[in-house]
Amino acid sequence: MKIALLGYGKMGQTIERIAIERGHEIVLRKDEFNTYEGLSNADVAIDFSIPTVAVDNISSCFYDNLPVVSGTTGWLNRYDEMVSLCGATKGAFLSSSNFSLGVNVFFELNEYLAKMMAKLDSYKVEMEEIHHTQKLDAPSGTAISLAKSVIENSSYTNWTLEHPKTNEIHIEAIRTENVPGTHTVTYKSTVDEIEIKHTAQNRDGFALGAVIAAEWILGKQGVFTMKDVLDLK
Repeated sequence: MKIALLGYGKMGQTIERIAIERGHEIVLRKDEFNTYEGLSNADVAIDFSIPTVAVDNISSCFYDNLPVVSGTTGWLNRYDEMVSLCGATKGAFLSSSNFSLGVNVFFELNEYLAKMMAKLDSYKVEMEEIHHTQKLDAPSGTAISLAKSVIENSSYTNWTLEHPKTNEIHIEAIRTENVPGTHTVTYKSTVDEIEIKHTAQNRDGFALGAVIAAEWILGKQGVFTMKDVLDLK
């Protein structure tokens, strides 16, 4: 499989190593200093860029009839626009806030727990995410996904980084050196606490999941999620 890497920071370089280990070839390493030349030589694109260029990257793939897997966060206010463009160009698109296989299992646990806890009014939920200081968005896309899942399955209506109002989930976003990503969901009452937590040890899990998603999306058409890749539906 020939891969175009759109974004060649630390994650892009880790994806490159994992992809090569799995027998794939990198035909484009796109950063801020070069062009899309070589994109048409790829079988699939993996986008781990920055929010300001993600839409251009994804659009370019659709116009080049190239399936694209995107792990960039912070641009999802334009997600519906990209879904529409994918349909118009008969493309293939998979976007995820987190490609880690373990995190996607964590998402399922979070949803299941939210459904159970929704019946217990004495518990209040709060979340914490910790990432390296180079992460540009806060809260993380993963934390937002976790919060949205709780909101969809409970009486909560919103999330906030500030002091929460009634029916808001407070997310504490912490930035510190050399932390790939830690996410905690806690339900607290006056008598006890229930907590689920995912801790990434390094970037390899994110990179492996992205490469597996790229392998999976080849030959497909439509808009997908990691639930499709991992058959979690």
